[in-house]
Amino acid sequence: MSHDEREITAELIRDLVREQHPDLADRPVSLGARGWDNQLWRLGDDLAVRLPWATGDADALLRKEHAWVPALAPRLPLAVPVPQRIGEPTARFPRPWLITTWVPGTPADRAPVTPGADAAESLAAFLTALHRPAPDGAPTGRGRGGRLADVADGFARSLAAATELGLIEDLDAVTAAWDDAVAAPAWTGPPLWIHADLHPANVLTAGGAICGVIDFGDLCAGDPACDLAAAWILLPDGDRDRFHAAYQPAPDAATLRRARGWALGRALAGLLIGDNGVHGRPGGQPTWGPPARASLQRLIATR
Repeated sequence: MSHDEREITAELIRDLVREQHPDLADRPVSLGARGWDNQLWRLGDDLAVRLPWATGDADALLRKEHAWVPALAPRLPLAVPVPQRIGEPTARFPRPWLITTWVPGTPADRAPVTPGADAAESLAAFLTALHRPAPDGAPTGRGRGGRLADVADGFARSLAAATELGLIEDLDAVTAAWDDAVAAPAWTGPPLWIHADLHPANVLTAGGAICGVIDFGDLCAGDPACDLAAAWILLPDGDRDRFHAAYQPAPDAATLRRARGWALGRALAGLLIGDNGVHGRPGGQPTWGPPARASLQRLIATR
């Protein structure tokens, strides 16, 4: 996926806000972060502006957040960015954009969760609250939340690329873990709301504890195993059992097998997207590689 060459500056943000939301025009503007799909700019102390800078369906993902997240946010026990206003495309910036609440914290790829910080319970409480049956008309995922077999070709390509780059130490173990996950019985319950993109850059920490979850662009209805993969991706060694005990209803063995498969896919993506000067992609960050490598080691050690 390529990224937009259009320069996004504080001056542009101020102009867009002044044109469409003039009551907020006197707020200071500063860069928050450049992510994979969007750039994030602070607007005063309590708001943020998210603008798409990736090609593809980033525009539709912002509109999806604006439509669905405000109704979900009140029941979630962690802070999330709640859409407040939407900006429409203009000649100045020909794409939609969002004004959301600002969520304080540091992304977990830069400030990892620490053992003993109750992160397992916090993450379990968040996902227990989120994973409720989705209504008719809820969005479907971009290959997420469905059957692992449906994304098997993409996983195979990622594994081949990572292997060629020398990033996979035990190919047989990774392949065996993936094959076991794909062979697990499918989800037979109702489609549940899932975040579908729980990786370290989308989870915020403070003092080693989880304090917020951001970027609901992949929000969809589907198999909760996609989100339960976060236990391998985010939590320190030894905390996974605490997470599984706290999450309700308790996941069965088949769900955990599928979750392990989704986690393998997430770890490979982190290895390939993370920008280490060799194989990084636009929008990737050098901090994405280390947690991905740690996750992969945990995953192949799991039996």
